[in-house]
Order: sequence, then C-alpha cells, then structure tokens
Amino acid sequence: MCEARVLGVRVDSMEMKGALDAIDRMTEAGGPARMVATVNPEFVMAARRDADFRQALERAELSLPDGHYVVWALRRKGCPQRDRVTGVDLVDELSGRLAGRAGRLFLLGARPGVAAEAGRRLAERHPGLVVCGAEPGSPLPEDDRATVTAVNRARPDVLLVAYGHPRQELWIDRNRQRLEVPVAIGVGGTFDYLSGRIRRAPRWMQRAHLEWTWRLMLQPWRARRMAVILVYLFAVLAEGRDESRR
Repeated sequence: MCEARVLGVRVDSMEMKGALDAIDRMTEAGGPARMVATVNPEFVMAARRDADFRQALERAELSLPDGHYVVWALRRKGCPQRDRVTGVDLVDELSGRLAGRAGRLFLLGARPGVAAEAGRRLAERHPGLVVCGAEPGSPLPEDDRATVTAVNRARPDVLLVAYGHPRQELWIDRNRQRLEVPVAIGVGGTFDYLSGRIRRAPRWMQRAHLEWTWRLMLQPWRARRMAVILVYLFAVLAEGRDESRR
C-alpha cells in the first residue's frame, strides 16, 4: 500500500480488492469500530479548513480514494493507483462478500425511508446478506446515545454511515469506542444511488471522468460545490510532487 498526502490529507492508495480484503480482516478482528473513509476532492478541501475533520481522517484505519481527481493526485505522488474506490461500488462489493457468510449490515443515515430501500435492494441483489438495521438516526451529539444503542442492539458486522462529510466521519470518530461493530464506513450519498432515488451516471461518463456533469444535471444546486473541484485541481498543481509518501 502506498500512503500519500494530498494537500496535507492522508489518502491510502489501494484498489478495490485490497480495500475489501482489509475490511474483511477488520471485521474478523472484532470491535471497537475501525473507521473507513472514502475521500474525494470535497473531503480534501473541507479537511484543510476543518482541523477536527482532518484529525478524524488521520485516525481512520483506511482513507480510500473516491474520485478520479484524488487518483490523479496520488499518481502525481508516484503511487500506482489505477482506479478510484467509490462508496457505491465498495458497498455493493462488500455486501456480496458479507452475503457469502451471512454477514450483518446496518445502514444509518439519509432521509427517512432511503436507507430501508437501499438495504432491501442490497439484500435482494445479494442473497444471504442480513440487513439487520436501516434508519435515519441522527448526527447530532445529543442523540449519540440513542443512535449508538440502536446500532449495538442490532449486532452488525459492518456499519454504513450516510450523514455526508464531515458529519459522518466526526460521528464515527467520537463514537467508535462505544460502537460494538468492527467496521464503520462513511458513505455519503451512497444510499440515494442504491435505493434508486438518484440514478448513477452512465458507464461511459464514469470512464470519461464526467460523472460530475451528470450529477450537476440531476442536482443543479451542486454547482457551488462543484466549483470546489477547480480550486482543488489548482491547489494540487501548485503543491507539486514532493510531499511525503511511503
């Protein structure tokens, strides 16, 4: 594994199989919760501004490259990253592995009903997968006790948290010692795609690195957020290639 810093934020250069293998090992090791983050350019830029978020990512056991432009930055650092590890693909592949051993999955976050529908579709797609919980929960600190209790009661092997960054990573980071689940993964808007609420870009757009234009067409309100990508690109170019890597 090649570990690099993209604008000061740690990212682990790892392909899908390596990520799944690492999560399998964490699951077998048992609790307390180990955090997996899926990092895109918005994460990097937000972490530069937010010290708490940056430190939470630093403490993550895995910080995976979710985004073509994060992969591009890793390659500039000399890491042999071929492709991104998206939250949607990671959850789907991981569900397949869990299904093979009747593994238990808990979906936390998103709007009411979205996690439940995403869980239903995952269970239908991967016979043997046990979706032991699916609810919106709350990212607010004052609600942590109730949310953690609900998760622990379900005894999942893997917890997916979809509060959006940085709330999902901060939630996992502050509750990880109380969570009786081996692995907690921040998955952002993944439930929206898995539930069918939002259609994913056609494959050709994904391969052409144009998925952001598809998202912009479906969600025009994201235009301001997409502008962050341009700032990110210029910052990576200005940073050069010589930051720490191992």
